[in-house]
Amino acid sequence: MTKEFTLPDVGEGVAEGELVSWLVETGDTVSEDQPVAEVETDKALVEVPSPVDGTVRELHWEEGDVVPVGDLFVTYNVEGEDDPAAASAGADTTDDGEATTAAEPDTGEVTNDSAVDSESGDAETPSGHVFAPPSVRRLARELGVAIETVEGTGPSGRITDGDVRAAAQSDAQREPDVESETDEPTDSATAGADAEPETDDDPGGDDAATAATQAAYARGAATAQVESADREKTLAAPATRKLADEEGVDLNAVPTDEERDGEAFVTQEAVLEYAEAQRQAQEADAAALATGETGPRERREPFRGVRKTISDAMVESKFTAPHVTHHDEVDVTKLVETRERLKPVAEEQGIGLTYMPFIMKAVVAALSEHPEMNAVLDEEAEEIVYRNYHNIGVATATDVGLMVPVVDDVDHKSMLQLSSEMNELVTKARDRTIAPDELRGSTFTITNIGGIGGEYATPIINYPEAGILAVGEIKRKPRVVTDDDGTESIEPRSVMTLSLSVDHRIIDGADAARFTNTVMQYLENPELLLLE
Repeated sequence: MTKEFTLPDVGEGVAEGELVSWLVETGDTVSEDQPVAEVETDKALVEVPSPVDGTVRELHWEEGDVVPVGDLFVTYNVEGEDDPAAASAGADTTDDGEATTAAEPDTGEVTNDSAVDSESGDAETPSGHVFAPPSVRRLARELGVAIETVEGTGPSGRITDGDVRAAAQSDAQREPDVESETDEPTDSATAGADAEPETDDDPGGDDAATAATQAAYARGAATAQVESADREKTLAAPATRKLADEEGVDLNAVPTDEERDGEAFVTQEAVLEYAEAQRQAQEADAAALATGETGPRERREPFRGVRKTISDAMVESKFTAPHVTHHDEVDVTKLVETRERLKPVAEEQGIGLTYMPFIMKAVVAALSEHPEMNAVLDEEAEEIVYRNYHNIGVATATDVGLMVPVVDDVDHKSMLQLSSEMNELVTKARDRTIAPDELRGSTFTITNIGGIGGEYATPIINYPEAGILAVGEIKRKPRVVTDDDGTESIEPRSVMTLSLSVDHRIIDGADAARFTNTVMQYLENPELLLLE
């Protein structure tokens, strides 16, 4: 019997999802809970499992379609039960042989596959699961690469954009061979010769332009066969050299079979032929450029999914909370030294220790001293809600946009716990395997702007939080240092920039400065974090 499967709610309340890829094909045998498709919601990329054991009868959507939750998604032939439709088709075959033969192509593959599976008892292996993020799949579609043929070099065989680009380049390198085998230039030239009669039959202006372009291409294809000789020395008569100068031709590039004293010898006829070939090639390029044949000047792609969600959040934050940003610099020379001492200890436990856990600890210590920075404005109740828990969001750049995984209860975790948990969440966010719950509930957000470049920023608050702190790259800068005797000197120090944006409805500029000063105090003296 058939089983009609509708798209379930894959994202805790989402209304629709973009079908990124099918993981099965019509006729594939599937088992219950086997992933059959990848669907991207505004929160994450999720796999949709099969609800039954059976055979895929029909896939109702194309990759790239936006599928409403609850709409028919896949139809299965359920294993071990009769299919009324198939039985009906069988009856038709008996009653009307010719008519059934004509109808067979529509359902034949599914029916035959099912029969083979049933007789042999060996379920056909489902098509391979291709591991690749949506952006890589999108890139593959744009470059015309069949992603299922690409061998992944990422973790667990995941396909990267580099794999796709390498496959596209490999395909491009093979194209000339194919053209050569099929005599493509000769065919093009023939098409160009036939272009005029075809134009006479169809007086449309567009067709005429197309024919002209084809003719230009044909000339270009022909001239492509006149390749540059690229020699270092060429013999020629003075008149030939003068002619080459007049035609703007490099004699060392002119092909020739003639020789004098063992050196290549070029005649005036060869110069004129080569010059004409170059002119035709330039005309072909100009014609292609005029008609856009060299590639589109712009491209469009749907504005939805994670990108749309980010946009909505930014607009709501920027037009709801009046932002004000406070900037400062902090000397983190001691912090750099402390991290260098602790890195080997963390590595012994398999943990990569970055600066972010130190910054998180410093921020939480400052939030405890300045609770208004950890508050949220309840506009409906007209109350400021002070939260006595500290969940820190860490803004993470992924290949589909910005995500903010959340580390809960930072004030109750050790430095290594924070580092391990944060690394895991960031990795899951970049792999698009992070759960929606792990992206919610932050009370304050930190973003690192130093990874790409730049020192200061105006970060947009992760609304409805009261503030967001952007940290810049640690750079060596000259600083005036005063020793215990009061003597001043200029020394190279490690300096980090801070940019704090706050909701000016509940945070004043002075509050922002005091909070930043406290964060700086902990970062300048990391031993204070041991007391937190």
